[in-house]
Amino acid sequence: MLPSTGDRIISLLSNSPKITTFDITGGAPELNSNFRFLVIAARKLNLEVIDRCNLTVLFEPGQADLPEFLASNSVRIIASLPCYSKANVEKQRGVGVFQKSIDALMQLNSIGYGKPDTNLILDLVYNPLGPTLPPPQEQLEVSYKKELKELFNIEFNQLFTITNMPIKRFYHQLERDRQLESYMELLVSKFNPHAVQGIMCRDLISVSWDGLLYDCDFNQMLEMPVLNSKKSIWDIESFNEFDSGEISFANHCYACTAGAGSSCTGALNNIQL
Repeated sequence: MLPSTGDRIISLLSNSPKITTFDITGGAPELNSNFRFLVIAARKLNLEVIDRCNLTVLFEPGQADLPEFLASNSVRIIASLPCYSKANVEKQRGVGVFQKSIDALMQLNSIGYGKPDTNLILDLVYNPLGPTLPPPQEQLEVSYKKELKELFNIEFNQLFTITNMPIKRFYHQLERDRQLESYMELLVSKFNPHAVQGIMCRDLISVSWDGLLYDCDFNQMLEMPVLNSKKSIWDIESFNEFDSGEISFANHCYACTAGAGSSCTGALNNIQL
């Protein structure tokens, strides 16, 4: 991302009074040279800032002061931890990732993140290992909190369950294992109309590194632009221009409406169909 892209995003946010949350993602967004500028500028606009953190980034060169930076700007951290089991995490993310993730969570706890008497929010994200729907979010959160507290004295605020999206690497894995058709049948058969009202594309606009606009991060990964046209941040004057209009749709979208529903903030409905 060029500095001019970051400047333009902040300018548009200042012209978009309906926007209340600035959500930064991208694998390890903290390594982007514009990350800290964007955080500080968005906080000056009184926006809630979310950092989608993979936890292991805390141990990358030059990131020793990252926890303190995030805390000083009251950044909400949403961190991926696929399971509280070392074996399951390393199966999904690689050898050594689990211990680094635990060390990072302990470090964040030590400065107040996830503690009940602070405003430093630390949420965790769970994804199933394979072609299944997540278990009930509330029940799994209880298990996560119990296990992480007993095993590592780790605390956090909420757990979000997110359905695996049949795109990119997971799509190819499903194809290779001859499970793509059965997984898509599962998603379609578990369509939940109650979840549709809360899917992320209805109140989110996703901006890529080069300023192009999408209805959600998954559409961005598939290069499905907003309004089926290659609009960029230089073609608009405010994000409020997307208050209404059609949403780019494809088969992967069924993942957000299956079971209890799935969004960037986890399950959408207590009723699983």
